[in-house]
Amino acid sequence: MNKGRIILHIDLNCFYASVEQIYDSSLKGKPVAIAGNPKERRGIIITCSYEARASGVYTTMNVGEARRKCPELIVLPPNFERYRAASKAFFNLLKEYSEILQPVSIDEGYLQLPIVEGQNVLQQVQNMQDRIWNELQLPCSIGIAPNKFLAKMASDMKKPMGITILRKRDVPTVLWPMNVIEMHGVGKSTAEKLRKLGIRTIGELAVADEYVLKQYFGINGLRMKQKANGEDDRPVDPEAIYDTKSVGNSTTLSHDTTDRDELYKIISTLSEKVADRLKAKKLAGVTVSIMIRSADWETCTRSKSINNAIHSKEDIVEHAWYLFNKHWDEEPVRLLGVTVSNVSDIKETTQQLTLFNFEEHIKDEPIIKLVDQIEQKFGKGTILRGSDIAKPVGEYQANTSFSKDFWDEHK
Repeated sequence: MNKGRIILHIDLNCFYASVEQIYDSSLKGKPVAIAGNPKERRGIIITCSYEARASGVYTTMNVGEARRKCPELIVLPPNFERYRAASKAFFNLLKEYSEILQPVSIDEGYLQLPIVEGQNVLQQVQNMQDRIWNELQLPCSIGIAPNKFLAKMASDMKKPMGITILRKRDVPTVLWPMNVIEMHGVGKSTAEKLRKLGIRTIGELAVADEYVLKQYFGINGLRMKQKANGEDDRPVDPEAIYDTKSVGNSTTLSHDTTDRDELYKIISTLSEKVADRLKAKKLAGVTVSIMIRSADWETCTRSKSINNAIHSKEDIVEHAWYLFNKHWDEEPVRLLGVTVSNVSDIKETTQQLTLFNFEEHIKDEPIIKLVDQIEQKFGKGTILRGSDIAKPVGEYQANTSFSKDFWDEHK
């Protein structure tokens, strides 16, 4: 084990299903799935028990198909209050072992253990896993490694209730024979691009030409190669939960459609929700993305970057609709999504002046000077823009299972 750091990745197994089995013991040992809306076609499996997985059910499968695979499947709607309570108990227990704790979702996180002379790391981790099971009735898998990437890879190797140690010296024998699709951070699209470059295994990625990787994947190509060699110097950062990188919203349509007017209305509604969340978080972004999923489950994701950071519904709609029209193949649409990414604090964003907007800014100049004069006399923040006044907590919160606000409550 690296003398510098001992990092754990703790992943709760089938979390939502496990919580439901705690509240209703009759569900234990049965195929259970949690779905967004079990009664409608838009119901998508969020997670399922290992008994359900044994029948071919998996996350993202629609409810109808899941029931065909497993007729005895018990499908339940999500109960986020239960999951939040269980997650709080989980992270509170982890904090007893170290304050260097980074949650990455409601059911997983990284923990850096303090190095103590004579400590038995494996015994300590076994004790942690036993407590999570005995006190919380939650099964988990734990990876032990000198960095976050290897810890994550290790925790995926034995499920459920596994503990895996992955040292850097183990990388050539353990990781390199694996297909690149099994590498954390590599999705289907990236794996296909790598395959076209003749890179099929993690070992081939580890020795790939850096110039070629950078040409096809940018800086991410170099990062992939570093991880394939077991290198990752990212810290376990307790504050990372506060770093919002993107704000998005998506919806599965109640019926497949090619009606352009209807699709525009949906994109407009999604853009409004994204704008509301950006406003609540006081963020603006310079990249707009659109996701289009067809009736046959083909997914197209496209994005464009712009000079000036945006946050208003009108601006988001304009760019999202442009992307949709450019990339939609006129096949029936099943799902649409709109995202604004590369976001930053709205106060820190600067607008690039052009021949068309400089007059607008000049008109604001007397007001800006007046505000500066008042703040110099009475103090910074004496005057606030309407958009700077915080909205009531929760009014525009993302409808997600884990957020900054959840962690605020937990600290």
